[in-house]
Amino acid sequence: MFDASRLPKIPSFTLPALVASIGNRLPQWPHSLNLAMALNAAKRMGVLADDTLAEIEGKRFRVTVLDTGMVADFSYRQGAFRPLWNTAGKPDLQFAAPLSGYLQMVSRQEDPDTLFFNRTLSIEGDTELGLRVKNMLDALEWPVLSWQGRRPTFLNT
Repeated sequence: MFDASRLPKIPSFTLPALVASIGNRLPQWPHSLNLAMALNAAKRMGVLADDTLAEIEGKRFRVTVLDTGMVADFSYRQGAFRPLWNTAGKPDLQFAAPLSGYLQMVSRQEDPDTLFFNRTLSIEGDTELGLRVKNMLDALEWPVLSWQGRRPTFLNT
């Protein structure tokens, strides 16, 4: 299991507005593609709960990193996360936070509820879907990665 106590504390920060103004002008599809690939890798590692994945089938999501200008649109269909190229229409669930909020959440230094109630994380859309995804995030058990030789391996803990 991943031990977040070994990571340095991630402070709350906001990148300069210039970063977001440039980021907003860049193509957003690479973010969607990379996030979908990362989520599929987490699924293959067994980090994401299969029962929750079945419940989010066909749903559209948007993740916005406010201070970078990054927007990632993706869905979960036919057992895989897929980037969305056509972002017309409203997603079923959308998250928005500064980069530091996402880093704190992924490193387990803050939970989604705390970030939400501190108004760092904004969640809009289907409330029931939001609770399912939040519970899936809360239940994440990151495996420990060990480098043996030239290839990473996951340690059984």
